Amino acid sequence: MFGLSPQELTAVGLSLQVAALAVVLLFPFALAIAWLLARRNFAGKTLLDVAVHLPLVLPPVLTGYLLLITFGRKGPLGSAFEACCGIVFSFRWTGAALAAAVMALPLMVRAIRLAIEAIDPRLENAASTLGSSPLKVFATVTLPLAAPGLLAGVLLAFAKALGEFGATITFVSSIPGETETIALQIYTLTQVPGGEAAIFRLATVSVILSFATLIASELLARRIKRRMSA
Repeated sequence: MFGLSPQELTAVGLSLQVAALAVVLLFPFALAIAWLLARRNFAGKTLLDVAVHLPLVLPPVLTGYLLLITFGRKGPLGSAFEACCGIVFSFRWTGAALAAAVMALPLMVRAIRLAIEAIDPRLENAASTLGSSPLKVFATVTLPLAAPGLLAGVLLAFAKALGEFGATITFVSSIPGETETIALQIYTLTQVPGGEAAIFRLATVSVILSFATLIASELLARRIKRRMSA
């Protein structure tokens, strides 16, 4: 594919693996947060909203450093995960997925929140008056109606995770075959004489993958907008 070398293919495969795991890890948390922000008023709602969007405004290197001191092997959460589950994040591809998930969180939450807010609450109330439990209302009314927004959020998060760099290199470094994604390998190649051809190949793959996911996300966003204006 595009004349990629084995090392480049490994970086592409690792990027897809990291992005996919990031989305899987992120989705339940993003869905819960988006629902809370869209449907509930509570003390600290503004603080939660700000915290969710912090990765958009903080320097990615700082986000990576915070992940390192929190989820590193000597960090409070990192040591707890290693002790109870044997999961290590620092300098592992699992850590790259965690960094990508944190950086993609604001995009997924925003897309899902807008989709939930576009749903007429009277539809959910009607289902409740017919005897449906809150969980059943959420599963049979809210989720189906918000499906385009959910898919848009997943695709946006996947695209963001594919291109994540700053937090990842700070948290897990660039280790070939372990944490070296497309973005990290391109960075490495910029420092190697004669690496222009490999950079072009990887950049082409990255652009194609990102372009495809963003186009799909835009099509879904337009569908949500049409529904909101109807």
